[in-house]
Amino acid sequence: MNAESRLLTFVAAMTRLADTQGGDEDRLIDGATPLMKDLVTHDDWLPAAMAASHPQYYQQHLLYGDPLERFSLVSFVWGPGQKTPIHDHTVWGIIGMLRGSECAQRYTRGGDGRLTQDGAEATLQPGDLDIVSPTRGDIHVVRNALADAVSISIHLYGGNIGRVSRHIFVPETGAIKDFVSGYSNALAPNLWATPSA
Repeated sequence: MNAESRLLTFVAAMTRLADTQGGDEDRLIDGATPLMKDLVTHDDWLPAAMAASHPQYYQQHLLYGDPLERFSLVSFVWGPGQKTPIHDHTVWGIIGMLRGSECAQRYTRGGDGRLTQDGAEATLQPGDLDIVSPTRGDIHVVRNALADAVSISIHLYGGNIGRVSRHIFVPETGAIKDFVSGYSNALAPNLWATPSA
């Protein structure tokens, strides 16, 4: 299978899954997991423009956005030493490691709003998957595990993640900040722009 066919095959299969499973999160995750596993098992399909790093910021490149906003596929490109703040997603997601390595530390939020680490930091290698969702655990911080190389993970989300209102958690102060991530690739925001009134 050539590179274009691999991505197209994934998008077609994911669209069929979204058509048949509606909004059933568990069935969508169960059905999408083997699709993501197959996609990240092969590192021959990601366009070079979607693998481009930035010297200062990690990049979130939109690969495909379902026109009904049922799912989106994104490449995360991590330069050496880059990491996220502690954040959530508010929708389900499957993270697949394509190239390099990344580390993720999960958190839980208690009734008093305090964050505590949930287990040990996990390290993903190429072909490994991780799942986030409001029902399975949704708060984490992610970093490039490599100090001297770029790492790339592919993320599938149950919504248009570039438009979803999410949260950053500041453990030192207990503050919670709303954010909408958008996308790093220049054309992507125009695809999803909300018409002005």
